Amino acid sequence: MDLGSIEYADNALEYLAHIASPYGDAMQRVATYVSEGLAFQVLKNLKGVPKALSLPKTLSTSEELLVKNLFFQFYPFLKIAYVISSHAIAEAMKGEEVIHVIDLSASEAAQWIYLMQRLKEQQKKPLLLKITAIHEKKEVLEQMALHLGVEAQKFNFHLQFNAIVSSLENLDLESLPVEKGEPLAISSVLQLHSLLATDDSMSSCRNPPSESMNQSTFKEVLGKKKINQSSGSSLLSFPICASSPKMEGFLNGLRKLQPRLVVITEQESNVNGSSLTERVDKALDFYGALFKCLESTFLGTAVERIMLERTLLGDEIKNIVACEGVERKERHEKLETWIPRLELAGFGRETIRYDWMMQAKKELQGYGNGYKLLQENKCLFVCWNDKPLFSVSAWKVY
Repeated sequence: MDLGSIEYADNALEYLAHIASPYGDAMQRVATYVSEGLAFQVLKNLKGVPKALSLPKTLSTSEELLVKNLFFQFYPFLKIAYVISSHAIAEAMKGEEVIHVIDLSASEAAQWIYLMQRLKEQQKKPLLLKITAIHEKKEVLEQMALHLGVEAQKFNFHLQFNAIVSSLENLDLESLPVEKGEPLAISSVLQLHSLLATDDSMSSCRNPPSESMNQSTFKEVLGKKKINQSSGSSLLSFPICASSPKMEGFLNGLRKLQPRLVVITEQESNVNGSSLTERVDKALDFYGALFKCLESTFLGTAVERIMLERTLLGDEIKNIVACEGVERKERHEKLETWIPRLELAGFGRETIRYDWMMQAKKELQGYGNGYKLLQENKCLFVCWNDKPLFSVSAWKVY
């Protein structure tokens, strides 16, 4: 970023400072974390400052588990995903006495408790449930194993928990404890997009670092407080997705494991653009809706809301705005982009059944009237006031 661009960004930050507040309305709160990310974009060009600021800060294990539990508790998105996933996996494994699931985004035991409940309803006799869980922190996996061990005894299941301490990027799929021909399912919840991280300096499609950002640009972006609604057209237009060798290799590795089913939950947003202005625009749109539905249905304390927004959602916003290359992990893309990517890797969509959706809809009770479930092209979207925010899709190898 040259001196001219720094001046422009500084002017934009001055404008944001007048409207941003972690205690204001939804857009003011989102603007708080956008402005922090932009400030880092300016300061990271000064030697030594980025290391001194250490943005974003790494959470302790207890902090990570706390904010993820707050997200699970105060939003219905993960509950919906877990209900759909449990029904889809149980259906794919019907009649089997040994079931193996790989959790690519391990940290939350609740997903597999949902599955245990569903399997108990479906299969009366005890079975062996093998869970291979991947996470970067050993402590998270240890706590998850203890929790699931207690629940498995309640359901009279034999549990084999395989803890794999690894990031998704460094995961060696061939070394996973998968037996040839065993009934296998794979789950990824809000994790797969991290593999889209690339070194921007190696990409020819990136905008030059001297991209100008001025006050008028941000006034236009921030002025879009009203969420753009779909005009009734299909949510899925299937654009040509950009090449990502890392992602292609990973999906090919998953296919080689020959799973019966893969269930993927992702944010229904597109913050993976090359332009910083575009990323700010998309982040304001997506997180503005997330903050708005939270304040409309929130039943916790102000301290809990601020902790959730600052520590989890705020850090995601700052990663989108402040970071580049492999450091920018929050690279959400819409399902319309994931579909051709997965189909090219040899996967085909499985229908999210209507009766599963009706079961999942029960999880919306207590969250007000703004949330809706939308089924389209075999997939499920969780919406706020008709705006899709998360997608759940199921896939088989073809």
